[in-house]
This record gives sequence, C-alpha cells and structure tokens, in this order.
Amino acid sequence: MQEGFTFKVTEKALEEIKKVAKENNIENPILRVRVVPGGCSGFQYAMGFEEKVEDEDHVFEYDGVKVVIDPFSMPYVNGAELDYVVDFMGGGFTIRNPNAMGSCGCGGAC
Repeated sequence: MQEGFTFKVTEKALEEIKKVAKENNIENPILRVRVVPGGCSGFQYAMGFEEKVEDEDHVFEYDGVKVVIDPFSMPYVNGAELDYVVDFMGGGFTIRNPNAMGSCGCGGAC
C-alpha cells in the first residue's frame, strides 16, 4: 500500500457488497475498483468481483471484504469513498472523490 493513500468503504457499501457476494455464492469477496478510459470526462469508475489478487494490486480489507486497486487507478481514487445510496430512483454504488474536478450524469469525473 502506498504511504498516505486512503480509500474508504462505508458500512452501507460493505453490507451491499456482502449481500451481492452471498447472492452469487462468492465466499471470500474480492472487489476490484478501478478507473478506466471512457465516459464524458475521459475516465470512469468500474467495479466487479475478482477470483484472485494480482501481484501488482494494492489490497485493502474491510470486515472480511478485500478491495483491490491496480497501480494505474491508485492516484485517481486516493482519498475517495465507496458508498451505497438509495434514493427515489433506486439504489446503487457511488464513489465520492474529492480529487475529481466535477461529476456528471454518466458516472465519470468531469
């Protein structure tokens, strides 16, 4: 892990990650969080379950859930927080990132 790096996962997000993992029969969830090219800003967030951790990954553990972030994505998500929010449109994961210049409806960091 890089010194001074922070990435938070809220209790609500942890609950939802565990729920989705259980529904998909994933016993030891490894959630990959990454930044990929695309979206209206040039980058967007992507998340999904992995079967293994790669050697170059940075691994963070939150109450039995491993969160892995690749070296390319690290500077883009430093200081960010993964949350799960429910509103009148339904529920979903969101990343609050103080480093993003702005945000837009496509889920990127504009």
